[in-house]
Parts: sequence; structure tokens; C-alpha cells
Amino acid sequence: MKALVLSGGKGTRLRPLTFTCAKQLIPVANKPILGYVLDQVAATGIKKVGVITAPETGQYVEDYVSDGSKWALSVDYISQEPLGLAHAVKTAQPFLAQDSFVMCLGDNVTGQGLNAFVQKFQKERLDALIILKEVDNPSSFGIAQLDNEGNIVRLVEKPKTPMGNLAIIGTYLFSNKVHKAIARIKPSWRGELEITDAVQEMINMGFTVKAEILNSWWLDTGKKDDILSANAKILDEYIERDIKGNVADSTIDGRVKVEASAKVVNSTVRGPCIIGKNALIENSFIGPYTSIGDNSKILNSNLEYCVTLENVIVTDVERLEDSLIGKNAKVTKNQKNRTIKLHIGDYSEVEV
Repeated sequence: MKALVLSGGKGTRLRPLTFTCAKQLIPVANKPILGYVLDQVAATGIKKVGVITAPETGQYVEDYVSDGSKWALSVDYISQEPLGLAHAVKTAQPFLAQDSFVMCLGDNVTGQGLNAFVQKFQKERLDALIILKEVDNPSSFGIAQLDNEGNIVRLVEKPKTPMGNLAIIGTYLFSNKVHKAIARIKPSWRGELEITDAVQEMINMGFTVKAEILNSWWLDTGKKDDILSANAKILDEYIERDIKGNVADSTIDGRVKVEASAKVVNSTVRGPCIIGKNALIENSFIGPYTSIGDNSKILNSNLEYCVTLENVIVTDVERLEDSLIGKNAKVTKNQKNRTIKLHIGDYSEVEV
């Protein structure tokens, strides 16, 4: 069995950050989202992974994943224009050959690994296993209808009239029969080969298509607020108290990770949160669900529920919250008594 990890797309909903970074590389808890996906792939014992990349951001992905040895994976890179998920599978067919495979979106994070899904797929000799999650707003997703035995009988993309609330979340397992279905479908009104159409065609062709309902959390990190939610969820579940850096005249409350060479001086840090390598926190308050990137400086400021990437400088800001700050950005204070919410890209400078 192989894996196909989709790390292409243009990330338009996360601009300006994604002008200089692939959206799958935006960190949550100071680790790129793609890293968590590859962790879960590696945990299944799968060794061969195809990574779909976009021409604009593919080099960033390759620089991070490299040869895959960090995860004990063998990686092939496959460039694709963003013409749909089924088109990605079609583009990857030479890599996939006749093998079955698990397909994951590189910017989706779940609280449940892939092992149980792989075991079910193999044990029941399925042609497709689609992972679903109950959602509150089904009209925003592809929705599946199931029969009493867990077989998918119909898929509808963003139904105007609710037909259920089981959404397709972006984790799929396929046999090589999916290629026959993709060969029979046509582009949608968006000009894309839709994976929902391919799965529906598999059903029409009489292949065995089942579903599994995710029993944990799922976050699609396509927008700023999604990144902040994923950061909070991962900090909440995985961060443990681990003080490796220098702490002087400061209070560290709860589950806080202070990386090596970081300095916390005359400040309060309240977990769960993480302070990156060689960061400096001075005369500041760092509140819960905040990730401070490597080599950043937070001086005379208060931050809470924020993600800062690498080499960020925040100075004299009375209160910064719900903010995503790109690499090498600067945020400085010019007025008093304001709460600020920001989404700014790499190399930005803001005076407020």
C-alpha cells in the first residue's frame, strides 16, 4: 500500500502568507501541518509516499520533506496544476501503479491516526473507504448517504437541501479500481475532476465503497481562524511542561514548552503554549494557546491565542489576540488602549 499526500493548491484563503509559503507548511504548535499528516502516514507502516505539489510552492514543500528520511519514508514528488482531487490521482497514476493507497490532504489535521482505517480497508478488501465526520453546516461540504451496512449509496456536493450531516473530510483509501472510475468522469462546472464524482462512479460501477465515521476532532486549516483553532487543539492535546530554555524572574504556569536557547525574562507565560528556539520573551505576558516561532522577540507586550512564525518582532503592544503573524514580520505600538487582531504575511511591518 502507498500514500498520496496532497500539498498543492494556491492557498488563496490564507494570502498574503501563502505568497511566500505553501499553506501546508504553516505551523501549528511550531510544526508544519504537513508534518502531522506525514507522522500519521508513517505510523501505518506505509513506506512509499507520493507528494502532490503546485508549481508555485512545490520547492518549499520539497525543502521541508526532503527525501522523507525524517519519517522513514521514500518520497516521490508529483507536480500538478490545481484541477481537482481526482485529477491529482490521475496525475499520480504512474507512481501509484496497481497498488491501493491512502490519500490525505496535507492541510487537514485530525485527532485520530490512520491505522484503524487501513486495517478495515485491508481486512474487508474494500475498493474505497471514505472517512466522514458529522458537521453542523452540511451545505458547505460534500455529504454522504449511507445504507444500514455502512455502504455509501450517494454523494452530494454542498447540498442546498440537507440530506444528512456526514461530511467528506479529505481522507480516502482506494484500490486501483478508482482509476477506472476517474477515466469515466468529466470535469465539473468548476473545470475540475471532482473526487466525489469519482467515488459516485465507483458506486455506479458496483464497486464496494464504505464509510467510516471519525470519532475524534478534525480541522481543515484553510483559513486564519482554522489555523488558530488547530494550534489551540494541538497545544491542548500534545504539549507537556518542558522548560529547556532560560527563565529569569518569570512565572511559568501550566503546560508550557520553552525550547532550547529561548529566554523568558521578567514575564508570565501561561500554558498551553510553546516558545520556540532562540526566542526572547521580555517584560511580557504570553497567554494560553499561543505559539511563538523560533528566533522571535516579544518585548513589553501581551499576546494570547496567537500564532507567530519565525523571526517575528512584537514590541510595546498592549494586547494582541486571535492573530496569525507571518515570518520576519514586525508589530509595534503607536496608540494606547486598543485590542488588535491581525493576519499579516511574511516580511510585513505594522505600526498600530
